[in-house]
Amino acid sequence: MPLNGSRSSVSRLRRAVTQGENDLVTPFTEGGTYAPVMEALAARLSQLDAHVEGAIRVVMFYDTLMRRRVDLPALARASAGLAECVAGIRLHGTDRPIRFSPHGTEATAPAPAASTTAPVTLDEEEIGAVWLERPGSAGPLDEVLLDRLAIAAAAVVERYGPARTTMADPALVELVISGDSDAAARARALRLLGFTAGLPLRVVAVRSSVPLDRISALLCPNRPVKAAPLGDVGVVLAAAVDTERFPIGVRAGIGAADSPERSWREARTALRFTTGRQPVVRYESLGALALLAQVPQDAARGNADVAAIGRIADTPEDLETLDAYCATGTLRRAADRLHLHHSSVARRLDQIGKVLDIELTTPAGLIRAALALTAWRLLDD
Repeated sequence: MPLNGSRSSVSRLRRAVTQGENDLVTPFTEGGTYAPVMEALAARLSQLDAHVEGAIRVVMFYDTLMRRRVDLPALARASAGLAECVAGIRLHGTDRPIRFSPHGTEATAPAPAASTTAPVTLDEEEIGAVWLERPGSAGPLDEVLLDRLAIAAAAVVERYGPARTTMADPALVELVISGDSDAAARARALRLLGFTAGLPLRVVAVRSSVPLDRISALLCPNRPVKAAPLGDVGVVLAAAVDTERFPIGVRAGIGAADSPERSWREARTALRFTTGRQPVVRYESLGALALLAQVPQDAARGNADVAAIGRIADTPEDLETLDAYCATGTLRRAADRLHLHHSSVARRLDQIGKVLDIELTTPAGLIRAALALTAWRLLDD
């Protein structure tokens, strides 16, 4: 019968803890003392309300499972047997859930709507979910069971590393990317973060209102990835980065160097070159433009072309038009991007050219305007 807090269910829980549950839970002993102590506790608990006793026995059941260091399939199988219905576990980034029937076999039938669910949390990050597929309404002890199942699942994930949580200790991440770290400290930090020495590592600098753990989980769902905030910038360490997987609203710079400390510097530089039109920038795509990031800001502010860009920035339409023209290189392509008639764009560019004192229709003028626009944006970082 379902786990519902009745006296018969309490008896079932007692058997689960002391006699085994589908041959998965057996009496756990530490010097032959644990099982007798639990039996003595069980005797005292029998004087309590059946629901309270049942809840405590659920805790005892999962304590025993965790002491036996079971894996996720065994955990799901034992839970299904205890609950007498299908139990499931899914970790974010995995292709298929782990589902077992109360008979101890994998549940292959299409999953119905879960009767009760609970998140699996590790290091304050949701890394998955657990659930029961009980026909009808949930039992009174289902919530307790799922709470303990979620805790046990998180412990299993943490034990069989690397953990699927993407958030990491900022101190470890800083050890990896800091230029002051020696090789031994960096290698040790990488190992603790779950990265294999000698394999490629990408460093990403991120600014976004989107939670950092969500960004990092999307970037590299099936390979190692760790993230941590560092000041006002998020740091993501990943075995690989798919630029198409960044959520909308994220600005990110991606380093290119093999060494993490150099890659971090490159990632921060690339981040400075991001715009609303180009929110993700790879450092290697910058080429010689990366040299602009080394220009002292006082020198850039004193440049006449950069100062002129500042004057047109008060008119967003002019700034958008100049950006589109510099990005496309021709008046007609700029008009297509802006969804305007080319004659309208031509009039705007003529006016902008007069303010900048640059002949925008010439190759040299286009280069000057593009460099000035980029240098002006770097001042805003």
